[in-house]
Amino acid sequence: MDLLRFTTAGSVDDGKSTLIGRLLFDSKSIFQDQMEALEKSSALRGEEGVNLALLTDGLRSEREQGITIDVAYRYFSTPKRKFIIADTPGHEQYTRNMVTGASTANLAIIIIDARNGVSTQSRRHGVIASLLGIPHLIVAINKMDLVDYSEEVYEKIVDEYSEFSRKLGIHDMSFIPISALNGDNVVNPSENMPWYQGQTVLYQLENVSIASDKNLIDFRFPVQTVIRPDQNFRGYAGLIESGTLQIGEEVTALPSQQQSKVKDILFYGKSLNKAIAGQSVIITLEDERDISRGDMIVRKSNVPQMTNEFEAIVCWMDDKKNLNTQTKYILRHTTNQVDAFVSNIEYEIDVNTLHRKSAEDIDLNSIARVSLTTAAPIFCDPYKINRSTGSFVLIDPNSNLTVAAGMIRARSQAKSRKIESKRSSNIVLDEGLVPLSERESKNGHKAMIFWLTGLSGSGKSTIAKAVERKLFEAGKSVVRIDGDNLRDGICGDLGFGARDRKENIRRASEAARLLYHMGHVVICSFVSPFSEDRDYAKSVVPEGKFHEVFVDCPLEECIQRDVKGLYKRAMAGEILDFTGVSSPYNRPENPEVLLETQKLSEQEAVEKLESYILEAIK
Repeated sequence: MDLLRFTTAGSVDDGKSTLIGRLLFDSKSIFQDQMEALEKSSALRGEEGVNLALLTDGLRSEREQGITIDVAYRYFSTPKRKFIIADTPGHEQYTRNMVTGASTANLAIIIIDARNGVSTQSRRHGVIASLLGIPHLIVAINKMDLVDYSEEVYEKIVDEYSEFSRKLGIHDMSFIPISALNGDNVVNPSENMPWYQGQTVLYQLENVSIASDKNLIDFRFPVQTVIRPDQNFRGYAGLIESGTLQIGEEVTALPSQQQSKVKDILFYGKSLNKAIAGQSVIITLEDERDISRGDMIVRKSNVPQMTNEFEAIVCWMDDKKNLNTQTKYILRHTTNQVDAFVSNIEYEIDVNTLHRKSAEDIDLNSIARVSLTTAAPIFCDPYKINRSTGSFVLIDPNSNLTVAAGMIRARSQAKSRKIESKRSSNIVLDEGLVPLSERESKNGHKAMIFWLTGLSGSGKSTIAKAVERKLFEAGKSVVRIDGDNLRDGICGDLGFGARDRKENIRRASEAARLLYHMGHVVICSFVSPFSEDRDYAKSVVPEGKFHEVFVDCPLEECIQRDVKGLYKRAMAGEILDFTGVSSPYNRPENPEVLLETQKLSEQEAVEKLESYILEAIK
């Protein structure tokens, strides 16, 4: 027997809780003691008969106000299917609760009061259902008894909501006229609306096809823990978020991209030949592989995106602090957890109208499209393709509270980080009477740029100064540009926020470009944590004239070196956007030179870079 998760949403007094109560009552899913409690509560409120809405309005404050302010979950079953109901609040100030309740739903029931027609709240609930990727939608037009079961009223609402929903991309939507209070078309067909020939709410819930809702194509297995009872057994435990897996299949472990074959699949101690999405299993491989919690096992020929920059829709849930681009968060995605920050707020979404508006920060219950950058890559799919690997939460590292829920839309185009060239109009570049070729000929070597990048404390500046001295003594025309020196003059007006750091690297790149055209060997030493910034620096000179030097040192070692005390101040919150602490570092993927300064002595690192430069500039 399969399980259907569905959520309900509607405006105040539209009858959400009454509908759920009627479903449970007429399907005989209310126990005797629950019934007695309902009768007692209804009597205390001075109501005649039984108020079925009280079955879900379990919080005292809800019962006192007569509204739903939290997510109330109820469970019931029929001979055909099991159900989990999330009764979510409809008020705008409780958007976060609705997102929480609807995030795992297969189906949403939107309640519309027949007397009021399509309201702003009704549209808003459709927008949220669409954003959350809920595949099936039932629009229950309630309180038909209060409009004399009018077919004309029903058809008017159907036409209006159908026209609105065309923008939402919801492909499976049905309309049902009901009276939750009297039970019309909830569980049993209504005798009061002979003009309606469709199905009841319960029939739709029992028979809606959800088999295709599961992603059975893309195998995704986030590793939760490594099982190692003895030296002869190594298994990887976790939940199969999507797809299927068979013994003998070739798989790839991320991020290492090591490959192996599935040796066995264990499910409650028994070996399975095949496992499917939704099963918690232990996988063993034919080869010893270095895999740990947060890694992901996928099919060799079907891998997710590995990215540390992506765009997402987020719903902000923190009632004390707003979202902003100056704060570090913890991003929890499947079993993985990484530091992250919001690099840009693309726009805020008006959930009532679908209109987009610019925003500097986002407050409680707001929904926005943002660009995020993580300190290490995550393995994800777009939310519309895979809800499990396309969703995440943001956590405040200080309070440990969940502050946002997010849905990944696409890999970021890095609009906020990408440096754009600034070239004045009506200007012709004057190369003078001494061309670069003559300068190189007189110097006896080629002009080139060598760009050292790495964390603060990795040894960049020390190596750059030593290599500059050695090349100078060897008679080379060499100059060095250092981050601190540049900020002492040309970039003295810049701060350390995202925009200013981008501008700092742009100016450094242009300065290096001018020095290159003067025939120099240019040694640049900058943290330059973002790959887009370094790509820009590479783009300002001809191909082959820019060499990326990655001064690689573990963060822990850099913190220990911390001669300037910067890490200590950053971890105390005194310095914002500090790379490695509150801002990420994009490791170069294919640097021309790799200097691992934890393994190399200073002299060895200097000699390695000097030797490379002398060979390159011949």
